[in-house]
Amino acid sequence: MAYEMKDNSGSMFRNDRKEKQTHADYKGSAMIDGREYWMSAWIKNADDPAKKTFMSFAFDPKEARDDGPVMDKGQSGRAGYVGGNMDDKIPFAPVRW
Repeated sequence: MAYEMKDNSGSMFRNDRKEKQTHADYKGSAMIDGREYWMSAWIKNADDPAKKTFMSFAFDPKEARDDGPVMDKGQSGRAGYVGGNMDDKIPFAPVRW
């Protein structure tokens, strides 16, 4: 059985590809109100004398990219085509030999 993300939950994993100090320490994804988001987290030190550590989070929506069709599960639960008008004219002239 495949993992199905539930609403208002997510998961994060240590970022093994971190190359710069500004890259996130942890990466993952979450579903909030039925919409999927990429999650990033950084471990930081507070500026108080106790120097407690905390995590700072950022959420970015997982949106469909405009560079091609997207397969989406509709109300039927079966994958189908979503996006792009297939009736668009070709934006360039054909090559003549």
